[in-house]
Formats: sequence, structure tokens, C-alpha cells
Amino acid sequence: MSRDALVQMIWADGEYTFRLGWGELEALQEACDAGPWVILERLYNRQCRSGEIAHVIRQGLIGGGKTPVEATTLVRTYVEKRVPDLAQNLLFATAILQTAIHGTKDEPVGEHQAASQTGSNSTASPMEKSDLPQSTEMEQH
Repeated sequence: MSRDALVQMIWADGEYTFRLGWGELEALQEACDAGPWVILERLYNRQCRSGEIAHVIRQGLIGGGKTPVEATTLVRTYVEKRVPDLAQNLLFATAILQTAIHGTKDEPVGEHQAASQTGSNSTASPMEKSDLPQSTEMEQH
């Protein structure tokens, strides 16, 4: 199973797919002159610039399948021209970037298929079952 950090949300005038892949994160960093964790921290603390909100949403739309022109039109219409909705768009931008960095609850963390654990519920290592003395034990002569 691949981890794609895709999120679908009702935003603006409908349901949209957002995704910040590697290319979108690179474009976001360049536009905001900051890395994704710095931008996310600014969004969390409401210390962000209004342009950062717009850039996160725009790049998320592009990663979600919109063309750059479509994404720009949507952001101009529903972010830049609706300043009173800035706080609401802040929540969307935070969710988009947080999903890109941390994933979603339904995405498994780590390897989905671990090595087979059938046949034993023991957490002991193979060395613990050997006849050799434990490394912490002192041999007495």
C-alpha cells in the first residue's frame, strides 16, 4: 500500500481532492521561502502570512489533479477575494499540509506487511534461547 497523503474535503463550492506530493512541497517551499514544518508551525500558531494559506491550498489542488490555471482561479475566487473567510481557509490549509507531512489516521505507519510472526508469540530473541551465558551474567570459575 502506498502512502499518498491524499485528502478529500468539502471546500468552496464543492468537494475537492488535495495532495501535496514532492513537487508541490518543493513549489510551496519556494513560494513561501520556508520548509513545510515551518509553514505548518506558522499555520498552527496563526503566525502565517495570508499568502502561505493561498499557496498551500493552490499546491494542494494541483497535487489533487487540478491544472495550475484551475487551481489559481479557485484560489483567487475562494481565498484571495474572500478575506473574511481567511480563518476558515486557514483550517483547510492546515489540514492539507498536516496530511502531507503526517498522513491520515487511516494510513498505516511503517511497513504494512511486517515479517511473518506466525508460530511464536515470544518477544525473546534467538540468543535468549541459546545455551550460551547472557552477556550480562558473569561466569564464575
